[in-house]
Amino acid sequence: MKHGLFMMPLHPQGRDAAQTLQEDRETIILADQLGFHDAFVGEHLTDRCENVTNSFIFLATLINATKHIKLATGTSNLSQTHPVLTAAHAAMFDHLAQGRFIFGISPGALSSDAEVLGLLDDDRNRMFAEAIDVILAIWDRDPPYEIDFPDNRYKVTTKRTYVPEIARGVMYKPYQKPRPEIVGTVVAPHSKGVIAMGERDFHPLSANFLLPHWLPSHWTNYAEGKRRAGKAPDPAEWRVARTIFVADDDKVAQRYGRTDENSPYRYYWKQLRMKMMLANRHVIFKMHDKEDDSAVTVDRLVDQLVICGTVNSVVDQILALREQAGDFGEIVYAAMDWVDPALTKRSMELMATEVMPRVNRAIGA
Repeated sequence: MKHGLFMMPLHPQGRDAAQTLQEDRETIILADQLGFHDAFVGEHLTDRCENVTNSFIFLATLINATKHIKLATGTSNLSQTHPVLTAAHAAMFDHLAQGRFIFGISPGALSSDAEVLGLLDDDRNRMFAEAIDVILAIWDRDPPYEIDFPDNRYKVTTKRTYVPEIARGVMYKPYQKPRPEIVGTVVAPHSKGVIAMGERDFHPLSANFLLPHWLPSHWTNYAEGKRRAGKAPDPAEWRVARTIFVADDDKVAQRYGRTDENSPYRYYWKQLRMKMMLANRHVIFKMHDKEDDSAVTVDRLVDQLVICGTVNSVVDQILALREQAGDFGEIVYAAMDWVDPALTKRSMELMATEVMPRVNRAIGA
């Protein structure tokens, strides 16, 4: 099992953006040094607590500061940008990173982002599907492209202005052939979108937001999509994100990971609880669809969605998660605000050097 990093990121409102951006960069640089496989970075336009407005720009600052880790948009919100721009930017980034790039995609879920762009009443899931069709066509075809899918709002051509002698009207294709790995974040239980991922050989990343008993529904649907495409489902293609804190002392782990009011983990789940309730998506925090909203408390979320403890305890919890969810290829560690930098870095170090080797020995056995 590989281990990766997921960063929304999420910081208290009063913190200075210049400082938190540097801390977030340092987190990924450290992850690279510790051997994390990849780092996914989210983006939002209208959330003061989330400081990355464009994941391509943020990740570009890390290409020369890292050596091995794959840099992943987590996600690029396809409803918010014309697919020609996204295709061009992603292909250029892939060349800059010389293939250390994963293209993470989603429609873009934050309603205030949609409102500020005038998209609040639009079908953003449909825009997402239309955009990815166009992006893949741009990467697959030669100029002048002439992309005109039925019922797709995006029409793409350079036919009238194409001059092959000087390469006018020609767009980048990605560095990786035929394209970078494409990863879609999955949040909803029983998501139908993950069936389409399997059909198109996109790989799912199950978000750290949902209670673990919902996870098997993601694999079931992904496997169905793969079989529809005539391919065998491979658990190595499935990533599962979790909120994890590892410490040398169990009391420190419980305090910093769950109980202290200044805990970045507790702050994270307070924010996520409110955001999901406002969006009416908090079923992911419930044991079943009919459970009353009053059951969704911050205490319950940190108890059930934060894996924390000493090395042995975290190993046991990850193995128990694997028993519940089924086999998967990568555990994705969710990064938090640096309330205590020393504890933050030590947790990542223990995760990479102690927890994962023991997890993999146990899986192998």
